[in-house]
This record gives sequence, structure tokens and C-alpha cells, in this order.
Amino acid sequence: MTPATARRAFQPPPAPATSSPHNPGSLLSIQDLTLDALSHLLGRAKALVEQDPLERTRTLAKRRVALLFYESSTRTRTSFELAAKALGCDTTLVSNLSSSIEKGESLKDTGLTIRALGAETIILRHNASGAPWLLEQYTHLPVLNAGDGMHEHPTQALLDLRTILAHLRNGATSVSADTLKGVTVSITGDILHSRVARSNLLLLPQLGAEVILCGPKELLPEIAAATAPGVRVERDFEAALKQSQVVMMLRIQAERIAGLQLDLDEYKRGYQLTGDRLRTLAPDAIVLHPGPIIRGLELTAGVADGPQSRILEQVSNGVAIRMAVVERALTAAQHNGGRA
Repeated sequence: MTPATARRAFQPPPAPATSSPHNPGSLLSIQDLTLDALSHLLGRAKALVEQDPLERTRTLAKRRVALLFYESSTRTRTSFELAAKALGCDTTLVSNLSSSIEKGESLKDTGLTIRALGAETIILRHNASGAPWLLEQYTHLPVLNAGDGMHEHPTQALLDLRTILAHLRNGATSVSADTLKGVTVSITGDILHSRVARSNLLLLPQLGAEVILCGPKELLPEIAAATAPGVRVERDFEAALKQSQVVMMLRIQAERIAGLQLDLDEYKRGYQLTGDRLRTLAPDAIVLHPGPIIRGLELTAGVADGPQSRILEQVSNGVAIRMAVVERALTAAQHNGGRA
């Protein structure tokens, strides 16, 4: 009997026969996704969560996924890894603290090495904006942007959207240009440095939401309002809260503001989300935070653990969304000759 050809030959996947470096499975920016593609990902996230776990592990059985992380991460790294494993993938973590990156190896050489070892997709977090585009160009593999510098964090915006839809639109998975019409989302904190804010600014107005950016001028330049239609700046935190159905708080990092003339005690007086402010000004709003939380700075412990907080639900939704994104990365070429 002639042995069957092994499906999983141990060799690098061939580069796609196209002049474009863009792999159809990559997710580099939230702008890569059309409304139809958003609906598909939301629908697949729901279906995968509801699927029998043993059956789900056969979805991408023994496919190889590499996580390449140049920055520390708890939520993003762990949820991507759990998502890939839930689909049956083999995963490996390459960290800048425990690899040849520490010896000065370039992103290009690290990526080509990972490809040569047989990885079929790379999930990249990098401190330089634009790094995922370079990695995709070098390797021709599907690259998933897990956060690049101060630029974007597309899967965070997707999981935020899933959380918002669960509470304000009865868990809808099909979205259109008016799905979030009448919804106001306030984003408060260090917007200048926030890739989470940037991806949400590019996503939520597409669905009809109004976005209010709130913070002191040191952390929120006026030009941010020009990011997309439906985005505006409000310096008065309490005025922003009164208008919000979704209150998203961002972390303030001491290392980020070291060179800025910003007094943290004054910041807390003006922009900290307290229980009294939330109950009085936005009693029906849900509270989101991408994490990690600095309790007692951008919000109080009572708010973080309170009945309006959906922070841990966001974390859970991260696994669902990232299962759908990993599945898309490893199957898109079978269904689509170009980007979604």
C-alpha cells in the first residue's frame, strides 16, 4: 500500500504567486476590513464560541502559528495563544527577551527564520509603528497586528465592538453604516499615545457612532478630531459623560508623561472616573478599559469592579474575536484572492 502524502510537510509555505506583498489573511489595520468582512468576523466569533470544543480543535488542526512579541503583554498575547490552540493550532512564542532579538537580530531576519521553521502565520506586537507591514512584505505570510507602536491595535477595536454590540444591540453580528447610530462613545485618557483609541476612532464612526475624545491638551491634541467624521474633542469630562452610552477609559502611564507638564493629582481631579461621577452623569452607560488598569488613577477600584464595568467581558471577547481572526488568516487564501 502506498503511504498517503503527508498533509503537513515540514517546509516553509511557498510565497504567493502575486506581485503584491499583501496576504489576504493579514490584519494590519482595522481599515483592512469592509463592513461585510466585519460582519463575517463577528459571525464566526459567535459560531466558534458556541461550537463544541473538541470539534472546534479540528478547525485548524496542527497548523503552525508564531507569536512574535517585542513588548510585554498579558491579555493580547494570552488570548491570541488560547484562541489559536482552541482551533487546534500548534503555537510558539518568540519574545525579544528570550531570543536572538536580544542579540540584535533584525525584524526581517527574525521573520524569515520563523517562516523557515514552518510558521504559517505570525502574530506581531512591536514598539515601532508600521512593523507589521514590513514583516508581511519580508515573509509573505499572513501577519496579524497585535499592536504596533502608537499606531493601531485592530483586534482590540473588534473585541470592543463585540462588547458594545452585546449590550446595546442585542449581540448583533451583522453590521452596517447605521448599526451604532445614536450611540455616543467617549474615550478618555492618553489618546496621544494610544493605538487602542486610534483603531476605535477608525472603526466606530463607520458604524454610525459618535466618538467624543476627552482629556487635557497634553494628551489630546485638537487635530485628533480630524481623524474621522463623527469624532470631536471635549475637554470637560463631566460634559462628555453626560452624553455617553459607552465610557472607555485609557491608562495613564507615568513613563509616557515624564516629559510633559502634567500634574497627576490635577489629572485625577479633572478626568478620573469615580463611582459618584458614573452614577450621577452616566447611570446607564457601560464602562470599558483595554487594560492594564491603574486603579486609583484613570478610574477607581469601585468602578472597575462595579455593575457597569464590562472590562472582564472585553477580555473574554478577546478570545472569541481572535479565534475568528486566526481562522481568517489561515483560510483567507482559499476563499479570496485579495484583501477583505
